[in-house]
Amino acid sequence: MSQEFSPEQIQQVLQGISIAPQPQIMVDLQFEQYMPDPDLDTISRLIAQDPGLSGALLKLVNSPHFGLADKVGSIQRAVALLGTRSIINLINALSIKGEMSDETIVTLNRFWDTAQDVAMTCLTLARHTDIPSVDEAYTLGLFHDCGVPLMLKRFPDYMSVLETAYAQASEQTRVVDTENRIFSTNHSVVGYFTAKSWRLPEHISAAIANHHNALAVFRDASSRDTQLKNLLAVLKMAEHICASHRVLGNQAEDHEWQVVGPLVLDYIGLSEYDFEHLKQTLRELGGH
Repeated sequence: MSQEFSPEQIQQVLQGISIAPQPQIMVDLQFEQYMPDPDLDTISRLIAQDPGLSGALLKLVNSPHFGLADKVGSIQRAVALLGTRSIINLINALSIKGEMSDETIVTLNRFWDTAQDVAMTCLTLARHTDIPSVDEAYTLGLFHDCGVPLMLKRFPDYMSVLETAYAQASEQTRVVDTENRIFSTNHSVVGYFTAKSWRLPEHISAAIANHHNALAVFRDASSRDTQLKNLLAVLKMAEHICASHRVLGNQAEDHEWQVVGPLVLDYIGLSEYDFEHLKQTLRELGGH
């Protein structure tokens, strides 16, 4: 990852802000916790739908207090390790933080919807393309844009800048270049440090950092960073299928995919025809 800012600078950006959970998911989780025998599978499924809750959960399970030798990147495993009581305590400790305007809430709902959409598509693509660590592909899909709501809370005009960034994406200009020019930071860097603070495995954090740097990653023809390339390949295909360029960037064309798509498909070993067929299948599955 090209480190554009020091950890101290990023910590200042992240100071006191976190991704608030979706209100409805909190309601559903609280309902489940009051059941005589709370179902861990249901709790896992609900938590996995929400970037804020998932991040808090993984931060907790990966904390030194828990003393695990290997970092956990899967929501299901984290829930199983923590058990019902700890999960319930975590849910109770989390609440919607800060006063948000109606407009911000609507925007964040759009963010949550697309994050869940991309995560499910990553999961399915990882299975279809035989890429290992299917649940880590899901985790990346859920968290890849976790810097977006943090940027939005700090910079009220952020979404309009993001739209400009998607509009200007080209072989020469990355989405994050426009953000860097205007804010001196970007959602990939903020997302990377958020993932680090949640103690996600380093390769997932690195994929978050590089998810708008995919052209440089795939142009490197060496066999290095296979893990990063696998995760990014699935993510870039999922973003394209879920039309992140329309949902977050308000663009009719996916300029970023036009640049990086051929390299991603070449890496995965899919022809354009095969990908179109796969895309159609997944869109029918997910109602895109």
